[in-house]
Amino acid sequence: MTKKKVSPIKSYKLKNGELRYEFPVYLGVDPLTGKQKRTMKRGFKTRKEAELALARIKLDVANGTYRKERAETYQELYDLWISQYEKTVEESTFVKTTGIFKNHILPAMGTYKIEKINVDVCQKHIDEWAAKLKKFRMVKAYAAKVLDFAIKREYIQTNPFTHVDMPTNASKKAVVTEEDEAENFYTREQLIQFLSCLKQESNYKAYALFHLLAYSGMRKGEALALTWDDLNLTTNELRINKALSRGKDNQLYVKTTKTGVARTIKMDPKTMAILKKWKKRQKQDYLALGINTMQPKQLVFSNESNEYLQPTKTRKWILHVQNKYKLGTITTHGLRHTHCSLLFEAGATLKEVQDRLGHSDIKTTMDIYTHVTKEAKEEAILKFASYLET
Repeated sequence: MTKKKVSPIKSYKLKNGELRYEFPVYLGVDPLTGKQKRTMKRGFKTRKEAELALARIKLDVANGTYRKERAETYQELYDLWISQYEKTVEESTFVKTTGIFKNHILPAMGTYKIEKINVDVCQKHIDEWAAKLKKFRMVKAYAAKVLDFAIKREYIQTNPFTHVDMPTNASKKAVVTEEDEAENFYTREQLIQFLSCLKQESNYKAYALFHLLAYSGMRKGEALALTWDDLNLTTNELRINKALSRGKDNQLYVKTTKTGVARTIKMDPKTMAILKKWKKRQKQDYLALGINTMQPKQLVFSNESNEYLQPTKTRKWILHVQNKYKLGTITTHGLRHTHCSLLFEAGATLKEVQDRLGHSDIKTTMDIYTHVTKEAKEEAILKFASYLET
């Protein structure tokens, strides 16, 4: 009895539900490396189309005339580009990038033949992204990187993304989001009230963490990676040299700071006193769980198993307090903006704020400064008018 031959052609579905076909191909031995060469051909609309393509390739390979000189589709080009890109960025950046391609770019452009991608095609997708995404410019920039890669490999001569018209009419949803983000900070009075309400809760760990974020301006990931040996409780100094981030397979890991540069900042005595108190509470609370927190490299903020605290936990904590006491709503990151704005109100210079917050580009500091001084100028003109009327 003859054994039924299993076809290498498999079907798969696109995000929009359409069916496509793919198959692996053995291309022989690479004379340069001596290793076997294989590739995957995909994007065929019918099984018959895939079968014909497979037959042609097999014939070319057998005759020694097949040469896979270049990627044919945007997906194939992306596969080549992403393997190079991964070597140049942090793991967390790589995960974020692949997510953008998986969710937005590849479903739209993956099956396109490279030589068929023109300005009209790119314009169509930019308009679609702009209608539903606030950060559509970033999506466009990533989509264009793949075609820049194609230019370097001499697959195409120019990048059609460079000739598109960028939409200026962001959707209503995007406008609301931007306004919300613009107000993502507390005033001095609001911060005092927030921390006062938080202190009344039984979660001292959350109180110590949010107080530290508000009084240091450090990023949440930097705070969650802190170990007690990063704090000098005698000189009231804090060393920020790492950050907690999310990498492949949703795993948490510690990396360098966002800018890759460590910084040491001065802290106020009250914040350091709160952290000292938390250190004692941590020792007692975790000892009851059978965990010794007096070990080297002990995390300042850890979960019940004394491992990295999930970054999403802070959202749950902050919303609980805001809802319970009917406070203004800001995000955990908003405490960093709060610290920045209050530093300016207290008279700190741009350079001082940039150094303390670890901004690599002073433009980032300037953007926050512009927003804060806008409100300060409004107050100033009212005071001026009031002065003239007296």
